Amino acid sequence: MSTTKWALDPTHSEINFKIKHMMISHVSGSFTNFNVTAETDGDHFANSKVSFTTEVNSINTNNEQRDGHLKSADFFDMEKYPHISFEGTKFEKTSDEEYALHGNLTIRDVTKPVSLKVDFGGIAKDPYGNIKAGFTLDGKINRKDFGLTWNAATEAGGLLVGEDLKVQAEIQLVKQA
Repeated sequence: MSTTKWALDPTHSEINFKIKHMMISHVSGSFTNFNVTAETDGDHFANSKVSFTTEVNSINTNNEQRDGHLKSADFFDMEKYPHISFEGTKFEKTSDEEYALHGNLTIRDVTKPVSLKVDFGGIAKDPYGNIKAGFTLDGKINRKDFGLTWNAATEAGGLLVGEDLKVQAEIQLVKQA
């Protein structure tokens, strides 16, 4: 089979995250500038090569002060490490519509293996003749594993920021000619 290249459809894709705040609620955010590419055997995504990058500067939690703190050396250290990247190592089918995406995630100067659950929405042709594939990804990473260790104690003795970061993405890819 021939190799098929897929590019991100940015107008129909998003990457969001949530993390506990004061251990009583969640703060949500997103990355607004990112890229995803894939290479497949024909239109079959099993065993495909997937890569992802995002600009740390595009983080958005709907609070400028918090976004600035997240970009600082306390967290992502955007000046030294302007990108977050992921290189897929295995994309395996686990059921008719579900996959597991395994790969290496790099945040700051730390690279660790991660796995994400992927729901494959299918492949369809849009009204303009473009062939698109849709995916929903879900996962959880421990921020401390990537050197994001800043925290503060609350008056009650708890911590201000949780350790587990929940990641959710809606990704639409466009088949390249």
